[in-house]
Amino acid sequence: MPEKRTIERARRDKREGKAPSTQAGEFVREEIEHIREGKHGARSAKQAIAIGLSKARRAGVDLPPPKEGVSAETRRKAKRDTEAGEKHAKPSAKRGRAVTKALKREGHAAASKTALSRQAKKAASKRTATERSAAAKKAARTKGAAGRSAAARKAARTRAEHSHHA
Repeated sequence: MPEKRTIERARRDKREGKAPSTQAGEFVREEIEHIREGKHGARSAKQAIAIGLSKARRAGVDLPPPKEGVSAETRRKAKRDTEAGEKHAKPSAKRGRAVTKALKREGHAAASKTALSRQAKKAASKRTATERSAAAKKAARTKGAAGRSAAARKAARTRAEHSHHA
């Protein structure tokens, strides 16, 4: 069961008109935190993210199942998670215990900065420049004035850092 905090944050994102993937991001963050706190482990950063997305779907975030190029099994699972979210189904306790037990046996390196950075770079490299640009434009649309100026400050700082090394 996701923490109340996480669900609240996701709801706030929804109210602010942010994309389902942004709302789901809150659940992914929670999962990463769990691994860092030592509640359980994960085999890879990818698995940690998948668990977060699954929880998001089950909590009723309107996240579409993955596109082509993902195994049919994963897509089926995503569909079932969405249905569970719509029905507010309570998962079986036995299965929950089994999953937690299995995850407790996994390592905690999956939530490390390097692992997440590696995963993010890999995911970004699969996207085209157009896709990345569209995502950035959409983010700017739902950011609000304060968020935009904060982002602009951050961008300026990043540019300044990079120009020093030139």
